[in-house]
Amino acid sequence: MTSKAAKINKDSLPLGFAQHNHGTCMSEALSAADALCVARGLRFTPVRRKALEILLQDHRALGAYAILDRLREEGFGSQPPVAYRALDFLVANGLAHKIERLNAFIACVHTHHSHTPAFMICRSCDAVAEALSTSARGVLHDAAHATGFHIERTVIEAEGICPTCTDKANP
Repeated sequence: MTSKAAKINKDSLPLGFAQHNHGTCMSEALSAADALCVARGLRFTPVRRKALEILLQDHRALGAYAILDRLREEGFGSQPPVAYRALDFLVANGLAHKIERLNAFIACVHTHHSHTPAFMICRSCDAVAEALSTSARGVLHDAAHATGFHIERTVIEAEGICPTCTDKANP
């Protein structure tokens, strides 16, 4: 018998846990960000671009101060508003997400369409994988609709163990 996990198309796996060409991943994400900013008439300033590059380097969420440290190393200043303004821009325009559990940020891997993010967070190594979710259209949407509540934003965060950490624990 084929297991349910074996039936999953590897291309549909959340990117943070899937093996992939990370150089191509980064360049495609930056190209998509450039295109999105041009299409919307947004200024993708050097500091905003560098903040996104920093978030794209690993599939791990980074806190604002870690990002600020890296921006400072690149010559973009050392005041917290430098990082927070860049992160606010990235989040507001769908190029990054805030991971509430970690009080940190991660680059969006699904910038080509609007979506409700669902995050799987490894409690061992803090790797984060983003998956698409339709929960806002499911039970939560029905409950909100029944009460007259209008959902503006939904974030789903699940904590567990990623495949790499599972493999390390079970050699």
